[in-house]
Amino acid sequence: MYVPNQFQFKDEAEKIAFMKQYSFATIITNKDQLPIATQLPFFIEEQQDKLVLTSHFAIANEQAKYIEATTSLVLFTEPHAYISPAHYDKQESVPTWDYISVHAYGKAKILEDENSKTKVLEQMISFYDQNYLAQWNSLSDKFKKGMMRGIVAFELEVTDLQGQKKLSQNKTEAERHRIVEHLEKGDNTVEKDLATYIRKL
Repeated sequence: MYVPNQFQFKDEAEKIAFMKQYSFATIITNKDQLPIATQLPFFIEEQQDKLVLTSHFAIANEQAKYIEATTSLVLFTEPHAYISPAHYDKQESVPTWDYISVHAYGKAKILEDENSKTKVLEQMISFYDQNYLAQWNSLSDKFKKGMMRGIVAFELEVTDLQGQKKLSQNKTEAERHRIVEHLEKGDNTVEKDLATYIRKL
C-alpha cells in the first residue's frame, strides 16, 4: 500500500482497533495468476505476539482451495467520503476522497477438526451477536454438525499489516472544520463516522 507519511496510522494497536470496528472485510487470494475475492466477517484476535484472523467460507466457495498455498490479502475499509474542493481556501484545488483502510497479509490454514470449527463459530457469535449464544447452545448436535459440514473454517496469521488514514491532514484546521461540518449535517452515517475520525486529529 502506498502511504504518504502524513496519512500513516500512529501504531499497530490503532490499526487493530480499526479492524475490529470494521470487521466485515474482503479476502483476496491468487488463483492461477488471477485474484479472486470474498466478503466475510472476521474475528480478530491478538495471541501473544501474533495477530490472527478467523472466518469461514461456504464449502462451495472455490477460494478455500487456494488460501493455504499462497498469501492472501484481507482489506478492511470504511468509512470514506468524497471531499469537495468547495471546502478549501485556494481556488486552484481539486476534489479528493478521504478514507481509512487497513491491509492484512498472511497465509491461511484450514481448520479441519470439529472442535476448531466449533470454536470459530462460537467466537463469531460472541463477537457479533452475543444474545444468540444461548439459542446456539440449545441447538442439537445433529443440527450443528450439519451446519459445520457446509463451511470451510480457517485462520490467517498476519505477517504484514499496512494502513492509511487519509483524513485531510494536509489541509488547514479551518478547512478540516468545514469538511467535518459538511459531513456531519447530512443523513449519511458513513460520512458522519468519517467526520468523527477527522475531529480526532
